[in-house]
Amino acid sequence: MSISPYELSIPTFQRGFAVLSKLLDKAEAFAEEKKIKPEILVNARLSPDMLSLAGQIQRLSDTAKGAASRLTGTEAPSFPDDETTLADLRARIDKTTTYLASVPEAAYEGAAERAVVLKTRGQEVHFTGKDYLLTFALPNFYFHLTTAYAILRHNGVPVGKLDFLGRT
Repeated sequence: MSISPYELSIPTFQRGFAVLSKLLDKAEAFAEEKKIKPEILVNARLSPDMLSLAGQIQRLSDTAKGAASRLTGTEAPSFPDDETTLADLRARIDKTTTYLASVPEAAYEGAAERAVVLKTRGQEVHFTGKDYLLTFALPNFYFHLTTAYAILRHNGVPVGKLDFLGRT
């Protein structure tokens, strides 16, 4: 079986954002039912030194946009990290998925071999496109998606494994 970088990235990211949207639906219903301000969930975090739910979703967006951009050698849109409500987070997801849908599969030609350089904390990390996707972009995406799920679950939102898997 052969899977292209496009198939590994764009549909995977789109599915993750679809799952996240359903998790936010449950978060919104939970906040309404429990009569809590939804912004409490937006600002919730698992640990004081971790990003909030908003931060997790912002990093998900940046990871998906960055992967598409780096693998195709194109420029991704830049979004300010200013989301403070569930509606703002939904808008961020919508803008991200709209961008992902605009990236044509043909743009991924040669992506597996394309040189990718990440600049982090004053140093450069060099990858092939394949290694970048498999060892950085996808794990990073799932880390932030899982953490967003865990924040909601930790705060009482009734979500479970099937929700995370998109099976509800």
